[in-house]
Amino acid sequence: MKLLYIFFALLLFNCGTQNQTDTQSIENAKSAIQKVMSDQETAWNNHDLEGFMQGYWKSDSLKFYGSNGLTKGWQNTLDNYKRGYPTKAESGTLNFIINDVSKIEGNNYWVMGEYHLKREVGDANGVFIIIFKKINDEWKIVADMSC
Repeated sequence: MKLLYIFFALLLFNCGTQNQTDTQSIENAKSAIQKVMSDQETAWNNHDLEGFMQGYWKSDSLKFYGSNGLTKGWQNTLDNYKRGYPTKAESGTLNFIINDVSKIEGNNYWVMGEYHLKREVGDANGVFIIIFKKINDEWKIVADMSC
């Protein structure tokens, strides 16, 4: 009987430790994802579109869905940004408001939020949902829907 109590005590301890590890892992992921987005804001605000794109998966499989429809691929997405925001007057100052970061499964998270652009040519605001995935030990956006 005493052995049974020891078994259950170890089982409960292990479960509690696992939950703490999972919680810490999720918090670390959220923090790293928010850092990627903060770095993107900084790059954008310096009109460094290539730097902004470092938060995206550099792959032909990247998907961006916006007001102009679906764009596939990292280079095509960068080209669209360059066409749409050719100067600092068009790109302005970006501010993200992150409303939710949630684990989907495995190393996949979604981020739901708002973007606000203060610009000389007129402000632009909208919402987004982006999907992050950990690839080669880095958090990258693999899908973006912004409107």
